[in-house]
Amino acid sequence: MTAVRHPGAGVLVVGFGPVAVTVRRRALVFGVVLAVLTAVAALASLAIGSTFVAPADVLSALGGEGPASLIVQDLRLPRVEVGLAVGALLGVSGALLQSVTRNPLAGPDVMGVTQGAGLAATAVMTAGLGASWLGPAALLGGLAAAAAVFAFAGRTGLTANRFVLSGIAVALALRALTEVFIIGSDPADGERARVWLSGSLAGLGQRETLTLLVPLLVLSPVLFWAGRALDTAGLDDDLARGLGVRVGARRLLLGAVAVVLAALATSQAGAVDFVALAAPQLARRLLRSDRPPLLCAALTGALLTVVADLIARTAFAPVQLPVGVLTAALGGPYLLWLLVRRKTR
Repeated sequence: MTAVRHPGAGVLVVGFGPVAVTVRRRALVFGVVLAVLTAVAALASLAIGSTFVAPADVLSALGGEGPASLIVQDLRLPRVEVGLAVGALLGVSGALLQSVTRNPLAGPDVMGVTQGAGLAATAVMTAGLGASWLGPAALLGGLAAAAAVFAFAGRTGLTANRFVLSGIAVALALRALTEVFIIGSDPADGERARVWLSGSLAGLGQRETLTLLVPLLVLSPVLFWAGRALDTAGLDDDLARGLGVRVGARRLLLGAVAVVLAALATSQAGAVDFVALAAPQLARRLLRSDRPPLLCAALTGALLTVVADLIARTAFAPVQLPVGVLTAALGGPYLLWLLVRRKTR
């Protein structure tokens, strides 16, 4: 690997054999900082709980040694792994959607993806089907909801405003249908559906982590392309067409990748709101970039999810809140702040 300073201010060209990647120094620095903060948050989540485990003992337990290995490896580590994966997927999904729509209010929980997954999962739980049906049904429900949004938004061209409005309309309709399923179901099944819809990492483990990470690794070449494609996604449509970019096809493909990532995360952890909305914007402001950077958005999403889950399960002990309840409580004021800020502008 070689690194050469680019003539442009604050830019490095990193070479991996025949492949060269342009990296902003600020992005590199903040990427490292976010990675360190995420590792610290994960270590804190492994150490803090009903039984406190010293950081040194946590490191020993991760190596399979010490009396705390049962608590760390079997009880806390799987939950932290799922939280990191879910947060990263939601962060990347939100960054892609916000770049495609050129709207900081766009996200899978606003665009109907989360609600579609929730409706499908609720139908499975209220119908008495086994737990093995839950993940695939939620994934298909999220994809179907996104397909409906794309169908409505693309009737007269896939414009950003029409895309967001179509997503909000589909999300409201799906949320209403979900409530109909819950009200008409057995009370026990309805309560189980409500818990799932609130978003929780409790009881998740290695199987869910692999379910999230394997598709992420498979999609990594597509995400690398998406990171480069976002350079033109934020341009004016006429300017992008003048550069030879197929605007509609590129926007559709980037949106489809974002939908798959969000539906995948929701199918395993339920509706973890706010992360996909806030993580890209926080990363964009840290880097002072005109668009949300994918890698930093993924790290920010993972950091937010792990910290929120740590607070949710310890702040009100012995009661453990679902992580989605805490993130939704934080997301409401943040969304209002964004709306007021845009109106002031």
